[in-house]
Amino acid sequence: HQRQYFFINRLIPGPMKILAVADLHGAQYRLNLVLKNITAHHPDLVVICGDITQFGPGELATNLLNQLPVQTLAVPGNIDTFDVDQGIAASIATNLHRRQMIIQGVPFIGIGREIPPHLSDLLIDDGINEKPLKTLLKKNSVLVTHYPPFKLQDKIFLGTHGGSKELRNLIEASPPRLVLCAHIHEDPGMTGIGQTTVVNCSMGKRTEGAVIDIDDSVHIKILE
Repeated sequence: HQRQYFFINRLIPGPMKILAVADLHGAQYRLNLVLKNITAHHPDLVVICGDITQFGPGELATNLLNQLPVQTLAVPGNIDTFDVDQGIAASIATNLHRRQMIIQGVPFIGIGREIPPHLSDLLIDDGINEKPLKTLLKKNSVLVTHYPPFKLQDKIFLGTHGGSKELRNLIEASPPRLVLCAHIHEDPGMTGIGQTTVVNCSMGKRTEGAVIDIDDSVHIKILE
């Protein structure tokens, strides 16, 4: 696994392979699927879009995340208790919640749990200062959320939608390159809106997340 850490820590831009997953809900068998796909696809980075646990505890998040042999970014989900933030911090993963990290030339911005009102003005720590999200979000950004945008991979049943209108408005006003999200187990997959690709990487009944290759273009494979 040394090769994987070497590539993700390079300072020069280059191809990046991401394994995006979510909604483990504390299940070791789902973590085992993540480990299987790390072996199969050799990602440079794992991104976990929330609901790591089933209402905690934080120690469970630490235990699950410490099994991952690849650099990992994670945000908490809506049913991750607040001690899960400490659990992520205590692990080898990085909590991306309300933070921006630039990895291999790619800006990653995280928003865990529920999408707050006035989302565009949400303060994000860029490692130096806190800045409004709308000023940080760029056309090459990867936005990591738990909730999906409204009417974008968020179908629940009978045509109803569980996504965030605030998030939908944000990505229409300031389109990132990629939105990685989850929460709606019934609607994993990908869709495009303008310049943005939205990937619901929930580990539902049919899927095991997504493998994403980022270079000059973005190539996405939903794992079934």
